[in-house]
Amino acid sequence: MDEQQAWMFIAEALKPKRFEHTKRVVEEAERLQEKFGGDLKRIKYAAIVHDYAKYRDINQMRETVRESAVLPKNLLLYGDELLHAFVGAEYLRSEQGITDELILDAVRYHTTGRKGMTTEEKIVFLADYIEPGRTFKEAAEAREAAAEDLDKGCFKALKNTIIFLASEGESIYPDTFEAYNEIQQNLQR
Repeated sequence: MDEQQAWMFIAEALKPKRFEHTKRVVEEAERLQEKFGGDLKRIKYAAIVHDYAKYRDINQMRETVRESAVLPKNLLLYGDELLHAFVGAEYLRSEQGITDELILDAVRYHTTGRKGMTTEEKIVFLADYIEPGRTFKEAAEAREAAAEDLDKGCFKALKNTIIFLASEGESIYPDTFEAYNEIQQNLQR
C-alpha cells in the first residue's frame, strides 16, 4: 500500500479536525526525521495512520483486546484513551493489510512510548505530542527540548504525561514509566 492510499483511507476514518492534526503530525515527523534520522518512508506512513482507530467504538475496541491473542489484557485497566493506539495497530494489520512491524509499533506506542523505542517510534510519539496544534505549555516545553535532542524531547513528553496523569489521579501505563526510566538513564550517561 502506498502513501496516497493511506491518506485516502485515513481521511475516511477521521473527523476533519483529527485529519488536520494528522497532517501536522506528518509535517512534524518529517522535520524530526530530517534532524535525527530514521526511515523517512516508514515514519511518514506511521504518522499518517497513527490515529486510524481514534473514532472506533470503545466497546468494540475493548472486545478486540479481550479476544486478541497478542494485545495485552492489562490495557483494559488504564483508560480508554490508550485503546486506539494498540487496537489501531491490529486493525491496520487486519483491515488494511499493513504488516511492517516498525510501522505498527510506531502506531501501537504513539501514546505510551515504551522501553527500547526505535528512532522511528520516538519520532512518531514525539511528533504527535508536539505538533503545532498542541498549544498547551507542556507541548511547548517538549518542542523546545526536541530542538536540541530527540531523547530530550521524548523525555520531556513522557515526564509531562506522567505528571499530568498523576495529578488527575489516573493510572499510568507501565510502558510509559519504562520509557521514561530508560531515556532518563541514557541522558544521564
